[in-house]
Amino acid sequence: MKSEESVITQEDLLRPVQAASVLIPNNVFLAPLAGITDYPFRAIAKRFGPGLTVTEMISARALCMGNQKTFTMARPGPGEDLLSVQLFGSDPIVMKEAAKICQDLGAAVIDVNMGCPQKKVIRSGSGAALMKTPGLAASIIEAIVSAVDVPVTAKIRLGWDLECLNAPEFSRMLESAGASMVCVHARSRSQMFGGTADWKAIRAVKHEVGIPVIANGDIRCAEDARRCLAESGADGVMIGRAALGRPWVLAQAVGSLSGSLDVPPPVPGEISEIIDLHLDLIMSHYSPEAAAWTARKHVAWYTKGLKYSAAFRDQVFRTGSIKDLKRLKDEFFKNLTDPET
Repeated sequence: MKSEESVITQEDLLRPVQAASVLIPNNVFLAPLAGITDYPFRAIAKRFGPGLTVTEMISARALCMGNQKTFTMARPGPGEDLLSVQLFGSDPIVMKEAAKICQDLGAAVIDVNMGCPQKKVIRSGSGAALMKTPGLAASIIEAIVSAVDVPVTAKIRLGWDLECLNAPEFSRMLESAGASMVCVHARSRSQMFGGTADWKAIRAVKHEVGIPVIANGDIRCAEDARRCLAESGADGVMIGRAALGRPWVLAQAVGSLSGSLDVPPPVPGEISEIIDLHLDLIMSHYSPEAAAWTARKHVAWYTKGLKYSAAFRDQVFRTGSIKDLKRLKDEFFKNLTDPET
């Protein structure tokens, strides 16, 4: 572990991460995002070079009950040979059985959600509620580790609230239980997604454990990734909401940490091509109705901030099919690049 006084040099900003038996090629990760990080989104994100991608949060109980939609969420897609599947739940036996299912489906890493702040998750004793029951959290890790051969990791917060910032000792217990890596969202549960992420607080976690520590929260651009590593002393960064409509932020972070030239954002024509690819992936993954519903939000995110996009997004959310969505998108980008036509 590096001391607080150590200086992170340019040469070691971008580096692989060893999580037990799995070598993750670089330390820029795509965060799990509920309702977002499905296979189509992960496939797009992977084109921009993250070392690891993570599924959206998956119910362990639903998996154990044989829910087919949940199986689809947990199953790696074509080309996903290094996928972390994130489970949530509070029963060690159920979590153990669900982890075994995920391993059989092809998961390279099993991640346990111990940081979700949403009430519907908290009510079941899952997510961030586990930070109030560290013994149970450790039991869950122990149960999963005993059942699978792949690394078991956890995503946590700084603590339940500002009066109970127990991430360092909590992480130490998880490591003792067999966790191979921990990702820390630098907020307490009580902060939800408000306020400012406290990257410096992650240093205390890094001092307590010998496993890799990944920093998460408010990493919106390449420069944020560099500053976060310097302030937190973490082994890597996890980027979430900043990648919505801007998956190239992952490539920009990788480029910045590697010391290479800045990776410029795509021009409108390139964004249009990325959207086309994303829409094709969505159509091949979902039913026509679900595809249209899923695609609308992504198209809106991709075009946010572009000229004329406010009126375009209003049209997007009234569109009922991928075919109509593609037509609107093509017209929008044609007018954007050639407004005289």
